[in-house]
Amino acid sequence: MENNFEGRSVIITGAGKGIGRAVTVELAKRGAKTVAIARTKSDLDSLAAETGCTPIVADLMDNAAARAAIKEAGTCDHLINCAGTNVLESVLDMTDEGYETVMGINLRAALICAQEFARARIAAGGGGSILNVTSIAGHRGFQDHMCYAASKAGLEGASRVMAKELGPHGIRVNAVAPTVTMTELAAEAWSDPAKADPMMVRHPIGRFAEVEDVARAMVMLLSGDAAMVTGAVLPIDGGFLAV
Repeated sequence: MENNFEGRSVIITGAGKGIGRAVTVELAKRGAKTVAIARTKSDLDSLAAETGCTPIVADLMDNAAARAAIKEAGTCDHLINCAGTNVLESVLDMTDEGYETVMGINLRAALICAQEFARARIAAGGGGSILNVTSIAGHRGFQDHMCYAASKAGLEGASRVMAKELGPHGIRVNAVAPTVTMTELAAEAWSDPAKADPMMVRHPIGRFAEVEDVARAMVMLLSGDAAMVTGAVLPIDGGFLAV
């Protein structure tokens, strides 16, 4: 198995918490040099102490800040677009602010980061890969998730275009679509059995994902074991989308 990342560098956005933090830790264990981007300095400070990552504080809602952060990270081998947010609003209650926040972080920032990363990789001779974090919400309709679903489905569509256009430069582009993942935020949101049980029963494996489950699958897609995989969306969902 090609799971040793010694001598390889990875940029992770949204690295301060949740899946982004877990995959940063997992990659560091495997020898990768990690560059962690997040907007909360205290999260990055503790992550740097744990993993030795290079921290970059940036608010990716700011287009110029997003571009500057990727340029500051330097030419790395891989990019993981993990930064994400959600504003729970129904179709009828959607606000301009909610739309801009969700689409700005989940979609626009990811595209900007991918663009800057790809430009640097091509200037360096090509190669490397991009991994975008989407969601099963881009495949199924969940209450109050309209903008979130649109952002994640949009990122999957964009991933396919990236795979098409960047493939000739040796850059692979894939996405992962996790189910409910037990971050601190999700654990609180899904603690009510009345809400969780109907969702849980739709998972053949019988549980929601832990952040480590998602992180390890992401590492697989970055590795040389996945050298022929590009333009794919991998559900990390315990079978949710299959049944």
